[in-house]
Order: sequence, then C-alpha cells, then structure tokens
Amino acid sequence: MKYIEDIDTKNKKVILRLDLNVTLKDGNIIDDTKIKKSIPTIKYLLNNNAHILIMSHLGKIKTMQDMKDNSLKPVCDKLSELINKDIYFVDNPKSDELLTVLDNHELVLMENTRYMDFPDKKESGNDLELAKFWSSCGEVFINDAFGTTHRCHASNSGIAKFLPTAYGFLIKNELVGLKPIIEDVVRPFNVIMGGAKVDDKIRLIGSMLENADNVLVGGGIANTFLKASGYNVGASLYSEDYVKEIKELIDNNKDKISMPIDVVCDEFNKKVICNIEDVTDDMKIFDIGPKTVEEYAKVLRKSKTIFVNGTLGLYEDERFKDGTVNIYEELKNIDAVKIAGGGDAVSSVKKLGYELAFDFLSTGGGATLEYIADKSLKCFEGDK
Repeated sequence: MKYIEDIDTKNKKVILRLDLNVTLKDGNIIDDTKIKKSIPTIKYLLNNNAHILIMSHLGKIKTMQDMKDNSLKPVCDKLSELINKDIYFVDNPKSDELLTVLDNHELVLMENTRYMDFPDKKESGNDLELAKFWSSCGEVFINDAFGTTHRCHASNSGIAKFLPTAYGFLIKNELVGLKPIIEDVVRPFNVIMGGAKVDDKIRLIGSMLENADNVLVGGGIANTFLKASGYNVGASLYSEDYVKEIKELIDNNKDKISMPIDVVCDEFNKKVICNIEDVTDDMKIFDIGPKTVEEYAKVLRKSKTIFVNGTLGLYEDERFKDGTVNIYEELKNIDAVKIAGGGDAVSSVKKLGYELAFDFLSTGGGATLEYIADKSLKCFEGDK
C-alpha cells in the first residue's frame, strides 16, 4: 500500500476521504477531535498546490429527516475556522457541479456521502457507478478515514478502483501505532477486554485468545463470561445469545482467561462489594472488585505488551469507576508497550486523565477492532 508521500499530488485534483463523523447536538459540534486530526493531511496537500475535494459521511441516513439532521455544513464551517481558509460547500453529493468545482476552488467539501443511501444505499452498498462518478471529479484519491476502513463503501474502496490511491497521515499513524499488537509482538502480551456487550467483540475476543498470553475480562463482557461459567450474575447486563459460544471459548482457553473473583454491585440503589459466589438475584454487577484488581495487576506487571479494549466497569458513575481507575494507575508504572483501542477505552483514558500512561490511543472504533481481529481492512481490497 502507498502512503501520501509515495504518490504525486503536486498541482493535482485530489479527492480526499476523511472521517468527519462528529457528534452534533442542535447543529453544534460536541467534539471536534476528528476534524482536527484531518488537518495534517489537508495542509500537506495544500502545500503541494493541490485542489482538494473532501468527502465524508455523517451519521446514518434512512429518512429525509436524517438528511436534515446530518448535514456536513456545520463541519465545513468548523474546518474552515480551524485552518483559517475558505472552503466551498457543495450541498448535493451527486451534483454535476462536482465535475468542475476544483477548477475554480482550492478547497471543497461535499455534502454527506450517505445522502446517497436514501433510498437505495448506493454509498454503503458500494455502488460502482456512484464511485465512478465521484472518481471522475479528481485525478488522485487519498483515503484518510481510518474509522471507515472496515467498510467497503463507494467513497472508499469504490473510488480506489478507478484512481491512483494512497493513504493519509491519520491512517499511517493508526497502522504504525497498532503494529506492536499485530506484528512481532513482544511477550508477555496481555489484554484487558471490557465494555458493555460481547456481541460486537466476539471475533476480537477469539483473535486475542489466539495471540495473547492472557485475556483479563471486565465490564458487561465479564458478566457473560461469568454466566457461561455457571455463576449467578443477578439482574446484571449480559448477552444471553452468546453464553454457549463464550463457554466454548472458556473451555478451550482455561489457562488464558481471567475473570472477576469479586465484584461491585448495585443492590436496591446501594453499593455492595462481594465475592462472585455471593451475588444474589437482586444485584446488578457494575465493576470489578478490589481483589480482582490485585489479581489482574499481578498479571499485568509481568507484561511487555498490553492492549486495552473497553472499561472494567461503569466508570461514568462515581460508585463504579474504581476498577478502571486502579488498573490505569497500575499501567502508569508498568514498563511495557501500552495501547488502547475502541471508543469506550479511549474515551475513558482521556476522561480519567491517563493519556500519558499509554504509548498509543487508537480512535478507529470498529475499524480498530476489525483490523486487530483480521489483520486486514476491507477498504484496502479496492486499491488500484
């Protein structure tokens, strides 16, 4: 694969796919991190005298109301402010204006690519006629939307079928940053696997069990592991549909999986700490207990590589943040390569103030997890 420095962009018309999928509330941007992360690639192209057509999705488009609620115009305005440069906005992602817009404008942002998902899902269905139309608007394609690399959409793998393609600085940083847990892993390699539900992570868990020395489970995921092991999890959240599959994973990987031995529960709105054997029907498990923290810490202290995916408890609630906080405190003092990936994990690291404890924070969400599980990403398959 080629990176942006490996392809000629001087004086070229460049189609630039970014991930500007920010959260909007009443038309206002809640977090502009994704916009800021796109700026190095934009500035590099501008310094090469390129004319740039920026594409991105925003939210999911299933109705006309979704189109009204998910316009990229506020993002266009914010990006213009951040780079202190005018950006021309094209409000129709299938407008013929796109074919000539780069003749007259240095920087253009096109309306939400997923407008083309209503009513026929042409964007997310990787409609090649749509991809061909978009590709005819430029001479070179730069993909820097790591958050969508696990999808084969018209605006990423589709366009790559028709134009010389390379990847931007954000994608390069992600792939380089994740390399220590993908290639030539330094062992012991230990994984903290948390979060609310097993459902979206079952393949990742399987992959981690193949590659890691130990997998330490917490959060709602741990509840499903505990249920599969025959423990009473009371009224706690767990994934019933995956209990059988998780039991098979446990049976086949008994020496690798560590589960909570004590937990922090809510019982009639009261915080209760108890051994896992003592959980009653009225309890809801929301965090790992202090004994579990110490057992997990013993494993982590031996690590040379650590990957954190998901939190160990409901850290947003003051009553149930100790498990996550105490483990992060341990990580600060461990001499190992430490990487966090997935939305929940990275958000918790930032909100709790532990960014300096980690060597790399991957912001790719589902793309990060699929890359770790599969060692490849779907959109790369369309490279020209």
